[in-house]
Amino acid sequence: MREVRHCSRSACRETAVATLTYVYADSTAVLGPLATFAEPHTYDLCAKHADKLTVPRGWEVLRLALPARQPSPDDLLALAEAVRDGADDDAPAEPAQRTVREPQPSLAPPPGVDVASGRHLRALREPL
Repeated sequence: MREVRHCSRSACRETAVATLTYVYADSTAVLGPLATFAEPHTYDLCAKHADKLTVPRGWEVLRLALPARQPSPDDLLALAEAVRDGADDDAPAEPAQRTVREPQPSLAPPPGVDVASGRHLRALREPL
């Protein structure tokens, strides 16, 4: 299960819904959807702090479209239970037979290449 990330603002324990990144070279703050994973130089913000974001004078804010609402853990549990219940209704009376796959042959180097010697890599020259 994915870890719930919280707002980076001090004393705020709300669930983060947006990620803020500063582009110092362009004097720009980019506020977008919550990043897939937390990075050291970004800030996760809750909906309230994302809406109230202000930047220094002379800076520009680039706001990317945020999702309407992130699903809560309760929403995800309800969805999982509904899928599980639906799967139970459609379950076959007899156990399904397992199919056995044929073993795949392992990859072999082309003839004349000695991989064990470590001389299978070649440097290529750029065309003139």
